[in-house]
Amino acid sequence: MAHAKFPVEVLTPEGEVFNGEVEMVSTRTTLGQIGILARHAPLLATLEPTELRLYTSEDHILRFAQAEGYLQVGSNHAMLLVEEARPVEELDARDLRERLRIAEQELEQAGEDTERRRVAERDRRRWQQFLNLAGPG
Repeated sequence: MAHAKFPVEVLTPEGEVFNGEVEMVSTRTTLGQIGILARHAPLLATLEPTELRLYTSEDHILRFAQAEGYLQVGSNHAMLLVEEARPVEELDARDLRERLRIAEQELEQAGEDTERRRVAERDRRRWQQFLNLAGPG
């Protein structure tokens, strides 16, 4: 059963990753998994690293590795502002393993520096999630 479409934008500091109409957005907020359909109630949420799914039709899904960020829904429009979003098929498991190793090393060296620890924990969560999406590659 087809759903009504609505406009969605996915933006990163580097620019626009997606701008088009979809039937549904599936992502993860700090409170859990969420699905957004057309005419969703207004919403502002903090996003966690996860697999972002944009359902452009019943049988076509665009999959992205989504970093932390924000989701805003209003006036039948959704905007995701995220630190990073990469198509899942473009993920490089070897590169992600190295980034995860560096984040874990940084976390060990953070000591009592709470800001350094917070950033290292954020990076570790992001790279672990991205690596999970990349698969064993």
